[in-house]
Amino acid sequence: MPMTRFSTYTFKTFLRKSLLSPGTWGILLILTAAYLAGAAAGTLSAHISVSGEQIIAASAEGNWGLSFQEEGQPPAGNATAEELAQYDACYMGNSDEKVLYLTFDAGYENGNTELILDALKKHNVSATFFVVGTYIESEPELIRRMTEEGHIVGNHTWHHPDMSEIETMDAFKEELCSVENAFLEATGQEMTKYYRPPGGVYSTENLKMARELGYKTFFWSLAYVDWYQDDQPTEEEAFEKLLGRIHPGAIVLLHSTSSTNAQILDELLTKWEEMGYQIRSLSDLDSL
Repeated sequence: MPMTRFSTYTFKTFLRKSLLSPGTWGILLILTAAYLAGAAAGTLSAHISVSGEQIIAASAEGNWGLSFQEEGQPPAGNATAEELAQYDACYMGNSDEKVLYLTFDAGYENGNTELILDALKKHNVSATFFVVGTYIESEPELIRRMTEEGHIVGNHTWHHPDMSEIETMDAFKEELCSVENAFLEATGQEMTKYYRPPGGVYSTENLKMARELGYKTFFWSLAYVDWYQDDQPTEEEAFEKLLGRIHPGAIVLLHSTSSTNAQILDELLTKWEEMGYQIRSLSDLDSL
């Protein structure tokens, strides 16, 4: 069996949280051993039952992560599709259909989004942009262009905090509703209630809160390290990851700040289409 590979994004976030939390190293060792044992057995599912309700366990909380076992096949997440579905959350679509769903996380603007929108328009592809509140404030024209060209603008919180440390509904609601209000002011439209936790950091309580506010939470089943502005991947590295790991039902996460993504997107969409993939809106997945 190939060696289990962890996302760099997930590892860095998990390590940071572990270092800041007193006494977590012992727990980390136990959970790591359990996690690797599960991976060796071919499953990364971890859950417990409380009053008859399956709850995602601590080992499957905190940081969204993926394990790719076979090229071209869906990865395993650190929570199963069934566990996430309890909270109106998901990380991929139907693994029997050659369909993918393209999403972008947008924390700030550095000149690449217009090129990305141009490529999407050329291929008649509808994507979802998960934006923070300050992005809406600073880039209302781009937000309006997204909506006018048929893209979904989702909620990535106002301040991009570690949402797993937000314990009250009032604070959680403030992070999301502030973005809703800014979007309404910029476009005159109500925001689609799609939510992505910053950095994929989450907790069961967060997922419950999002569901109570009417949100569907979207993680992802394919991403790569594209967010370091001063250390962008080469086009070859990007294609290796985004073509080699694409799989039926994939929810793809890219960052709109990436110059590499802006440069390759037209060709990438062409290559995915040549591989037989249809690129659909998250709204199609939401309706399944």
